[in-house]
Amino acid sequence: MIIQAASVQFQHRPGDKQANLTRMAEFAAQAAARKTQLLVFPEMCITGYWHVVGMARAGIEALAEQIPAGPSTRQLLALAKRHHLVIGAGLIENHEGTLYNSYVVAEPDGSWHVHRKIHAFESEHTASGDRYTVFDSSLGCKLGILICWDNNLVENARMTALLGADILLAPHQTGGTASRSPHAMGVIDPALWRKREDDPEAIEAEFRGDKGRGWLMRWLPARAHDNGMFLVFSNGVGEDHGEVRTGNAMLIDCYGRIINETWKARDEIVCGELDLSLLERCTGRRWIRGRRPALYGPLCEASGKELDPITARFSDAPTSG
Repeated sequence: MIIQAASVQFQHRPGDKQANLTRMAEFAAQAAARKTQLLVFPEMCITGYWHVVGMARAGIEALAEQIPAGPSTRQLLALAKRHHLVIGAGLIENHEGTLYNSYVVAEPDGSWHVHRKIHAFESEHTASGDRYTVFDSSLGCKLGILICWDNNLVENARMTALLGADILLAPHQTGGTASRSPHAMGVIDPALWRKREDDPEAIEAEFRGDKGRGWLMRWLPARAHDNGMFLVFSNGVGEDHGEVRTGNAMLIDCYGRIINETWKARDEIVCGELDLSLLERCTGRRWIRGRRPALYGPLCEASGKELDPITARFSDAPTSG
């Protein structure tokens, strides 16, 4: 079975949900014209992302919505039905008074699924999710979701695979950040983004380099390869409240090979075929069948060195993602 998939990178407008949804509707029309079945948008692309850091709770609550009753999810469901697409997009959710960095997947038949970021560090007012999200999709396969920093921890990708995910949706807002790891990412001068039309090569060199693609290539394909899943990486692009997201939208197969990608300094949609017939005999799934779970008890034991997500933001976690 082959799934026609697409990943979008776009520069959201902070706090302007309707403008962002209008832009997303344009991409949905483009995807439908290309016979796409699965369309993946970035983390918190509906509400905006980095401007939320430091925002008072009242401001975040004003942006947050219920799922599926909120207007954003309703618009996503309408787009999914109109174009017969499975569409994923990120926003801030208000679930019974608790705020989450959430990702909703809208199905053409009106059904929906939501993942709440397991490692939410953006604000003291947002809670972390407490479960993995893997579900049967109308595409005829299982989809899993991990939001940005969720993907960095190898245990999360393995658990998602063990729950049966064939395709991992990996929405992000990352790249170009002041990482505390000396050889991971790094700040990109916003002036390069602002001059992108006059000098696209300067900013695209940063996107292709260690602040963007170079950093991703050290670990992202391994999440797909080692766990026997296809991976759809969607990311913001451009200036985001003082930082520059690097885009790098890409599709990765279950051997960790890049199916299609971009490093362009602009809004972009990247399309490609996910050939699910590769899954059964791929390396990652064979390795999973060779596991010896009886040896892995310490993986489920606290070492005493763990940090909660908010504390981690000020120590080991990246400054975005």
